[in-house]
Amino acid sequence: MASTTSLAKRLLLGRPFRSDKLQHTLLPKRIALPVFASDALSSVAYAPDEILLTLSIAGAAAYVYSPWVTLAVAVVMVTVVASYRQNVHAYPSGGGDYEVATVNLGPKAGLGVASALLVDYILTVAVSISSGVSNLGSVVPWVATHKVPIAIVAIILLSAVNLRGLRESGIAFAVPTYLFIVVILGMIMTGLFRVFILGQDLQAPSAGLTIVAEEDHLSQFAFAFLLLRTFSSGCAALTGVEAISNGVPAFKKPKSKNAATTLMLLGGLSLVMLYGIIMLAQATHLKFVENPMLQIVPNAASEGYVQKTVTTQLAETVFGSGSILLYVVGAVTALILFLAANTAFNGFPVLGSILAQDRYLPRQFHTRGDRLAFSNGIVFLAVAAMVLIVAFEAEVTRLIQLYIVGVFVSFTLSQAGMIRHWNRLLRTQRDPERRKRMLRSRAINAFGMVLTGAVLIVVLITKFMLGAWIAIAAMIVIYGLMVAIHRHYTRVAEELKPTDERPILPSRNHAVVLVSKVHQPTLRALAYAQATRPDTLTAVTVNVDDNDTRTIQTEWERRQLPVPLTVVDSPYREISRPIIDFVKSVRRSSPRDVVTVFVPEYVVGRWWENLLHNQSALRIKGRLLFEPGVMVTSVPWQLRSSQDRDLDRMDRGLSRAPARGPRAHGADDGEQP
Repeated sequence: MASTTSLAKRLLLGRPFRSDKLQHTLLPKRIALPVFASDALSSVAYAPDEILLTLSIAGAAAYVYSPWVTLAVAVVMVTVVASYRQNVHAYPSGGGDYEVATVNLGPKAGLGVASALLVDYILTVAVSISSGVSNLGSVVPWVATHKVPIAIVAIILLSAVNLRGLRESGIAFAVPTYLFIVVILGMIMTGLFRVFILGQDLQAPSAGLTIVAEEDHLSQFAFAFLLLRTFSSGCAALTGVEAISNGVPAFKKPKSKNAATTLMLLGGLSLVMLYGIIMLAQATHLKFVENPMLQIVPNAASEGYVQKTVTTQLAETVFGSGSILLYVVGAVTALILFLAANTAFNGFPVLGSILAQDRYLPRQFHTRGDRLAFSNGIVFLAVAAMVLIVAFEAEVTRLIQLYIVGVFVSFTLSQAGMIRHWNRLLRTQRDPERRKRMLRSRAINAFGMVLTGAVLIVVLITKFMLGAWIAIAAMIVIYGLMVAIHRHYTRVAEELKPTDERPILPSRNHAVVLVSKVHQPTLRALAYAQATRPDTLTAVTVNVDDNDTRTIQTEWERRQLPVPLTVVDSPYREISRPIIDFVKSVRRSSPRDVVTVFVPEYVVGRWWENLLHNQSALRIKGRLLFEPGVMVTSVPWQLRSSQDRDLDRMDRGLSRAPARGPRAHGADDGEQP
């Protein structure tokens, strides 16, 4: 009979997959796009807002620069996409930026990239889920008052879907992602057609507002800095682009080609939607400010005005207030923000597996779960994101300040690594055509490194005190942990490395059987100890109660057991310490001797029975394991309840007599083992 835990696991995750079924979980391009692109595509929901509200600091007149800022973001996007298309061909193993930096810049740079990406993935989940809850809360007031628990439930659901396997998570997210693409593109094309083809004068709900600048007298330097800050805010649209290079192993063959094609589709869709929204916002005279209470001048147009997101304003302008399409745009926008976290759920576990394989993370991150997903990585990511959501109360404004830093660290180091990659190949390449392609690729990477490096500097300057320092501190801590883990694994591997010397056989084997009562588990342990034919054999009981000890001695003599019984006094009623001291004394006479301690234990069938048994034996074994030259052997005795938990029993009609099979753990708590 299956346990309740097993049944719940099967219902939640489904039946386990065989290892040879891994190829059936790989993704075609049509499924890989929504799986890996939802993060980058979701940035269309907030990157335009960030561009416009940052420019609003200088007043409404600064909105004229929004297309140029967006164009600069587009240039970076095209450059990064072009660079990562080369990455997936050159490094298709799934290491992405980590592998590029490690191979070309060294392990320290690789670890720097890995720590940045791990932090960024965690923040992606926290920011995306919090943003989705906030958007949903603007429609459903109850959600706004319960943001934290709803965000946690959303993360749990996303984790469950991803734990079921890549293909199932992709199918679950494909429809909403494609619906978001169709709805946003449809809104943009409809709006631009009405404005530029039909010549209609579309006015956004905020078009009639009068905006005052937060800073009335910006110097040329300050205004240039504001444009850089706007540019860095708009570069939030690039988050998630790196996920495809980290997820190449999840694609169907040819992996590199499919990943590169998906990356190109992602970049093209993101650029079209981002630039289309900015152009439509400018055409409809849309206004979006950082602080509506201070920046909007009170007048007839501002009376009762509540600022909505850019996409919501545009949907209301294009489709009309109260239109069903307006609510569709709002719904799919909120949904895509939830699904954006799925990119991290696919990228983080793969990167964690590679780091674990390189011995920078615990080896558990490298193993696949029942459904061939990297379950430990998924669970860790979910827990870390939930901690952030609870700590920052699911407030997007507070979380967003931590964002972007990690991804631009990885962008910059990765492209620096690709430059060195091309330099290395150019030293040996003599074919003119290939050299020409390599030089062009190197120029693209160099341009990308300069741009992403500049963005990183601007982000650090403008957002450091607003919270970016937390992300940087987290990267440093993770970097230090990975270095410490690698040192530990290296030290242990060196310690366990076999030598040319042959192992020295022990001179003698002294067997000790622990006795708490004269019952069947003890008799089985005595019989098994005799069967091993040790040089000496003794039974040991600890005297913590005179009456119990006399009862054991009397029964021992009555049964005429052929093994001597040694009674160890314990004036302070301890059990573990007297046994440890006795075992040490047996071995002390000859360091080459081995002492084998046989511990009678119980196999129990119910979780609460472990609280009533097993405790003393576990403590004693834990202490004995640290003693050199001491071997600990468990002699199990199955209780009747354990038979009900034997999932492999083929014949359910067997008699439920007291079990006799060897498998168990534990002696009665409060008794000597």
